Amino acid sequence: MTLAPATRLVREYARDYGMLVVLVVLLAVLSLLDPTTLAPVNIKNLARQVSITAMFAAGETLVILGRMIDLSVGSVLGLSAVISAGVLARTNNAAAAIVAGLAVGAIMGALNGVLVAYARLAAFVVTLATLAIAGGLTLLYTGARPIAVENSAYLFLGQGDVAGIPMPIIITVVLYASLWFLLSRTTFGRYNYAIGGNEEAARLAGVPVERYKLTIFVVAGLIAGLSGMVLTARLGSGVPTLGTGYELTAITAVVLGGTSLFGGEGKIWGTIVGAAILALIGNGLNLLNVEAFYQSIVTGVVVIIAISLDRLLQAYRGR
Repeated sequence: MTLAPATRLVREYARDYGMLVVLVVLLAVLSLLDPTTLAPVNIKNLARQVSITAMFAAGETLVILGRMIDLSVGSVLGLSAVISAGVLARTNNAAAAIVAGLAVGAIMGALNGVLVAYARLAAFVVTLATLAIAGGLTLLYTGARPIAVENSAYLFLGQGDVAGIPMPIIITVVLYASLWFLLSRTTFGRYNYAIGGNEEAARLAGVPVERYKLTIFVVAGLIAGLSGMVLTARLGSGVPTLGTGYELTAITAVVLGGTSLFGGEGKIWGTIVGAAILALIGNGLNLLNVEAFYQSIVTGVVVIIAISLDRLLQAYRGR
């Protein structure tokens, strides 16, 4: 049975804007429970938190759009961060440290891409393995000790601001504007959606699927590396445990933002909405003095709800 045009339109709007409505309602409810939610200082802190989450979730969005998964995003982020901090400690050269962090992210992304695209291994298994590899390399490199960061130019990435706007927010806006253009206005974007929608059909249509899968993972690795450096600059230290558990947060933000786990459907800006919902939940629980370990429980429940809704929408679409 084919969906009527009006029904199809409602479904599309629900996927694209439903979580934006949820975000507004959640903000309204929390502001009633605690008026300090809308205080300028809290809004600024919340925006900074959203920007960091949205940043490392951006690469995950590309991977999930291609009907794959990346469980290594947190570990790659952490490895990029500590190696960048280590290069900075040895050279005191911010540019060299940034290049090193991006290179590590790209190399780990390329490793994922080669194994998934050319060795035809399952993305879940490959990225689970690289999660362990990157996590182990991080501990080996640091000796499980943090690496102090004192270079002012590097620290500006996480602690500086331009016209009162924190740098992490500016970086995130530029990143998402670039990814929006990439996905909506370039061949890469069209092929990313095509591979996620139907890989075999894309291959038969002449899409070099393997090359584009590799590219998707490399870009995701670069974004993870960038995120790691911004977080390191924000904290003023390359922390060995940085990025632990971030894969769950990234996937949750992507799915909450309307990107289907079944690939080929979603918009990059939705991930910002998903990240905002997660940040608002965490911020609200903090303001309401809810103990921190409850936040993990809430995040897990949100994941289950988001995946269930995605499954229902996919089933509804097929009717």
